[in-house]
Amino acid sequence: MDKPTIADVARLAGVTKGTVSHVYNGHRPISAATKKKVISAALSLDWSPNYNAQALAVQRANAVGIVLARDPSVLASDTFFPIFLSGVETVLAKHGVALVLQVVNGHEMECEAYRTMAQGRVDGVIVLDLSRNDYRIPLLKKLQLNAVLADSCNSSKDRGFSNVWVDDRAPIKILISHLLELGHRRIAHVSGPMQYVHSYERAQCYIETMGSGELLRTGDFTANSGVECTKDLLSSSNPPTAIIYSNDVMATAGLSYAQSQGFKIPEDLAVAGFDDDPISEHLNPPLTSVYTNAFKRGQITADRLLAEINGALPESVETEPSRIRFRASTGDR
Repeated sequence: MDKPTIADVARLAGVTKGTVSHVYNGHRPISAATKKKVISAALSLDWSPNYNAQALAVQRANAVGIVLARDPSVLASDTFFPIFLSGVETVLAKHGVALVLQVVNGHEMECEAYRTMAQGRVDGVIVLDLSRNDYRIPLLKKLQLNAVLADSCNSSKDRGFSNVWVDDRAPIKILISHLLELGHRRIAHVSGPMQYVHSYERAQCYIETMGSGELLRTGDFTANSGVECTKDLLSSSNPPTAIIYSNDVMATAGLSYAQSQGFKIPEDLAVAGFDDDPISEHLNPPLTSVYTNAFKRGQITADRLLAEINGALPESVETEPSRIRFRASTGDR
């Protein structure tokens, strides 16, 4: 069977080849209904734009960069990053585009990595771990690098770049509501570092929903911080009966520490995490967690960046809502 062409997609969608092209390169506004028809036709035919041929025509690097400024110990234990990167890679590989990944320590090394990438090493970058006053935004503008921000809220809409975002507040509200229904009143939250938008948004939602930050503790996404924050909370004169952690690594460590101190889960302490690591359903008891579909987010982010490299205008893309996977660590649903 012959490989499908843009003409086949246009025929199936009932539009011109130019319209199909504009849907993918973003050079002209296309109605949502037409865009949906074109994308549906392309998916049914398993057709995608030939980004590789376009890259050769304009002498591009045919590569995309990601710089991670995280402690290697965090990267080694947090499954969000490899799952997200796997999603990115499946899209890039399909178009013959390479992924250039750098893990650095500190802001100075991170900025230098972007400067190096801007010297023709990559055609664009994916930016993770957005902060509220992100120093990388003016740098990327100065370097004139195509960039897509993988954000946890729509805070990037005025920054001049595309952002692929997910609502991190909604699952916190749902978890708190679930715990309140189960009779909990002293519900704690162990957040990640507050400079990150995702940590800040979750913590702010927790404070707004609970009406107080008394039981808020700040961790750093490591197992050790999960233990230390849990130890601090449980040693108080009026400890919480439920804890929501900002990732599953801290939740797993906190759960284990609580059990070592004689707490029964969930009878004495309900525990919930975030990101739904693959191991979470196999813990004892299985961990309630927020599933964010990092793989799909990686795919959407890569698609968006490739489109911009080929001339599309920046836009905000909200991914599918996160889902709570209720398990035994919080009790009956």
